[in-house]
Amino acid sequence: MYVQGFECVACSRMLPAEFDGYVCPDCGNNLLVRYDIGRIRTDLGDTPFRGERRDIFRYMALLPFGDIGNAPPLRVGATPLYHARRLGEEIGFPRLYLKDDTVNPSASFKDRASAVVLARAREKGVTVIAGASTGNAGSSMACLAASTGTPCVIFVPQHAPPAKIAQLLTFGARVLAVRGSYDDAFDLCLRVSEKRQWLNRNTGYNPFTREGKKTCAFEIFEQLGNRVPDWIVVPVGDGNIISGVAKGFDELLNLGLADKRPRLVCAQSRKSDALTRAFHSLRPSVESAGGGPDWSSVQIAPVKAATVADSISVDMPRDGLAALRALFTSGGAAVSVPDEAILDAIPQIARAAGVFVEPAAAVTWAALRELAAESVIKAGETVVLLLTGNGLKDIESARRTAGNPIVIDPTLEAAEKALGDM
Repeated sequence: MYVQGFECVACSRMLPAEFDGYVCPDCGNNLLVRYDIGRIRTDLGDTPFRGERRDIFRYMALLPFGDIGNAPPLRVGATPLYHARRLGEEIGFPRLYLKDDTVNPSASFKDRASAVVLARAREKGVTVIAGASTGNAGSSMACLAASTGTPCVIFVPQHAPPAKIAQLLTFGARVLAVRGSYDDAFDLCLRVSEKRQWLNRNTGYNPFTREGKKTCAFEIFEQLGNRVPDWIVVPVGDGNIISGVAKGFDELLNLGLADKRPRLVCAQSRKSDALTRAFHSLRPSVESAGGGPDWSSVQIAPVKAATVADSISVDMPRDGLAALRALFTSGGAAVSVPDEAILDAIPQIARAAGVFVEPAAAVTWAALRELAAESVIKAGETVVLLLTGNGLKDIESARRTAGNPIVIDPTLEAAEKALGDM
């Protein structure tokens, strides 16, 4: 294992690899796992990705555990990257790609994080894993934990989508539905986990979730023929996915494999846009100063989230500082779009690209359409949309814009009349 230690995203304090906490003991902010890049290059040269498995665990040199035997048996990652020509034609973008993580075991991008957290937990001898979730992170953790027989407790807001609750229960997780928001579930999970000494999987708190999510960057790079796209559009709630993607490309740069970073887009709903607001508030001072702010003093104002895109519905982005740093370092952008545009994007993606996504994933297409109309992203650039969750996780949202079937009598004549000159 090549873990060298941990670095605080705010105060930059370095902690040793043996550190056993979750957040910085000085300022309470999130931690980045740091690797001994020099030793990786010495030991593995220019081919560090040579693990015995073909999924995310082929990137073992840049993962925070040492024994591949602790990895769950399910295939996680190695998801397709589609060249979405027909979808791209709608806005004049011939180099549009879709990273389809809806085909992961629990039908969510979050499996990348859960798989790494689980492997790390098993290596440490943890007996119970707990987590808070709007649905996807929880069902993901429950799915991966079930594959190894690891007990799992998930806290969800009471009004999480029924399909995601059904996944949790079917996988055998103990589910506690909290009367309140995701943030209420998050805080209660922290208190219970600390009292019972359970491993806490919470996104934007456990530093190892980011380590799983960064593997998406490695895959995109390889699938594009060892090239970096110009832009990657990321659905953002807590900010952990976008900070993970950024970290993956930073490590490719440090290894000497990539020659640049992609510009990242924070895509949010206007009804859950704390990070977009923070980005635009900081941007004038960052641009005038010619560099980043003092991150230890940056404060992100919470919002009262109420979006149909439940997977990115958060009041306070728990990995917000790391996400903002990723945006400014990459020269990226942040945009929020109305829920109506998100819902409209679901059938647009499905009918032009053949991928059925939930609202939180559809926000990427809605965001690209807006940024393309504003000429922030240019038609000739290579753009990747992260599609993070399957549409079956929130079927009611899809039905709101998909239309209704044509009801007919069971006769050939009725069918012919309904079909007209099709």
